[in-house]
Amino acid sequence: MAAREYGQYSGITQALELVGERWAMLIVRDLLVGPRRFGELAAGLPRIPSNILAARLKELQAAGVLRRAPHSRIIVYELTPYGRELEPVVLALGAWGFKALGDPRDEQIITPDSMTIDLRTAFRPRVAESLPATAYAARFGQAELLIRVDGPLLDVQRGSGPADLAFAAGPGIRRLISGELAPDRAISTGTVEVLRGPGDLLGRFADTFHLAA
Repeated sequence: MAAREYGQYSGITQALELVGERWAMLIVRDLLVGPRRFGELAAGLPRIPSNILAARLKELQAAGVLRRAPHSRIIVYELTPYGRELEPVVLALGAWGFKALGDPRDEQIITPDSMTIDLRTAFRPRVAESLPATAYAARFGQAELLIRVDGPLLDVQRGSGPADLAFAAGPGIRRLISGELAPDRAISTGTVEVLRGPGDLLGRFADTFHLAA
């Protein structure tokens, strides 16, 4: 359990004592994408000192949020069912934080796991239900993702593959998702580079993934 105690008896206080320490919710965020080795978690959170990562993992394990599990002869960290209950909390926090997200700073990066959760946050299944199934091969900075949308179902995997539209974008993708930048304008300004496929499918992407700023 985290060392900080607030001295109050309430659900919010208890939650913050369990997952409110710095980096804890980002560890949970990345584990919502899938089990991770210690080194994979460290690579996805490049500014976290290894001793702090080890401490947070120990605290979250003691709280029943995650567990260590054998996987293909290695040890990975994975969320418990109790920990997975944090998914709607993480998505809601992401949507709330998106409203205050300004233009990216030079040192800010996009990781595959952070973008996967951002896409889950912005996904609009009711809109997607009315659109044809579509696969997007997207490169966000150094993060490559294969995004498959089939009705209300969303699947995001690392890497590339066959897709209806392949495109590249940086952190400026926020302006497309927020609706501040129209898809054709995103292409003409270079915010999004179409690598393969019809560029008008970017409009379908923007309809499917949207968060009001």
